[in-house]
Amino acid sequence: MTNQTRSKDIVPTGQKIAFGAGNLTNQLLPAALGVFMFFLVVGFGMSPYKAGILAAIPRFMDAILDPIMGYISDNTRSRWGRRRPYIFVGAIVVGLSFIAMWQLKLPEQGNNHETFNFIYFLAMSVIFYLGYTVFAAPLIGLGYEMTPDYNERTRLMAISQIMGQIAWMIAPWFWFLISRPELFPNAPAGVRSLSYWVGGLCLIMGIMPALFCKEIDQSNITGQSKLSLKDLVANVKHFFSDIKKTINNKPFLRLCGATFLVFNGFQIVAQFAFFIIIFYLFNGNQPSAGQWPAWFGTVSALMTALLVIPIITYMSTKIGKKNAFIVSTLISIFGYALKWWGFHPGMPWLMFMPIPLMSFGIGGLFTLMMSMTADVCDLDELKNGMPRKEALFGAVYWWMVKLGTSLALFLSGVILSAVGFNQNVEVQSASTITNLRLADICIPVIAGILAMIVMWKYDISEKRAKEIREELVARRGEL
Repeated sequence: MTNQTRSKDIVPTGQKIAFGAGNLTNQLLPAALGVFMFFLVVGFGMSPYKAGILAAIPRFMDAILDPIMGYISDNTRSRWGRRRPYIFVGAIVVGLSFIAMWQLKLPEQGNNHETFNFIYFLAMSVIFYLGYTVFAAPLIGLGYEMTPDYNERTRLMAISQIMGQIAWMIAPWFWFLISRPELFPNAPAGVRSLSYWVGGLCLIMGIMPALFCKEIDQSNITGQSKLSLKDLVANVKHFFSDIKKTINNKPFLRLCGATFLVFNGFQIVAQFAFFIIIFYLFNGNQPSAGQWPAWFGTVSALMTALLVIPIITYMSTKIGKKNAFIVSTLISIFGYALKWWGFHPGMPWLMFMPIPLMSFGIGGLFTLMMSMTADVCDLDELKNGMPRKEALFGAVYWWMVKLGTSLALFLSGVILSAVGFNQNVEVQSASTITNLRLADICIPVIAGILAMIVMWKYDISEKRAKEIREELVARRGEL
């Protein structure tokens, strides 16, 4: 039976929107980078090999620093809190460095433009990803601690995910805007100009959680490490001890496993829709495909934000988060299967038919998993005591997501090669198209089934979450 949320546990609407603004920044940055990196090669003339190095090195650094930043945030004590100072500074750094990163030399501006661009972009990328880590890890931790209520956590994450979907509504159109000759003289000029809008928006939206969101009461937090060079050795030992506790948390491992499967099942085939639209629906004629690929991405994000997330939020309050995840994953499996009939030459509008069902997969995933990770943080405090480790749990969770994304991008290329896709011909063979369409359906379906199996024995129900909270309140001596 669903328990009514106490008034003191309800996050005010303004704070929910402010936290959602932070998530919009967190989503818009990778969405924009996915488009802009394409023009690093075809617009600024960077060799694919060097572009690959520029993409890999900063992201590897980001993956290493995420858990460290989570640990630092969890153990910070300041008059402004454990999260907000880092979010504020990180948002400013990430917004300004994103703009600076794309102010590259054009090929005709000097014979040594590629070497200059490589060094400059690498330096700016290191600053950008450092700022991104400082911003994102405390932001995720802040979301986990804004309310202790089982269902209010889901409502908070729902608003956050709805606002985050705005990034994926607009990002597909960056391709279109950058390439418009009536707007910009060339693609590099479009990238430079658009970077100001993206960086500025991310800066403004990114500082909102620092200005308007409320943190947990620091007076209840004990057992924090002292963050100083003098205590560096002790902190390193404590850091690895906390990491061990995190990865030994069985419910958390189930969340990570299910996320890895669903998200990467989606990621592996994400670009396949673009190829299927162009090479199956329009027989390789890219001008005829026009804006259909962009509309496919935008409509998917719209359905997720306006239809799927509200339904899943309501569903979770009625049948619990685990059951809501299983139901939403099942619905998405039917949606992926429907793609076989949804992609039909001569009737491109049918591609939108499976989108509402497919969107339950990703829409349900992060709304529910972010909420359930907050419940896991309570369980960790019950088992391991203070300090609470929201930011560390968030950092480890997203480290796993980033690791999976890298693997998914690699597997995506492997599968494209395996089905016989030839990038040098306009018309692909019938067998290539058939195999590509089968992979586009079967991979996320199999991943979804495995994710449901992983989550089947997840045991933090609403009743159990309430029991954990009551035990924590009694232990802390709170009223």
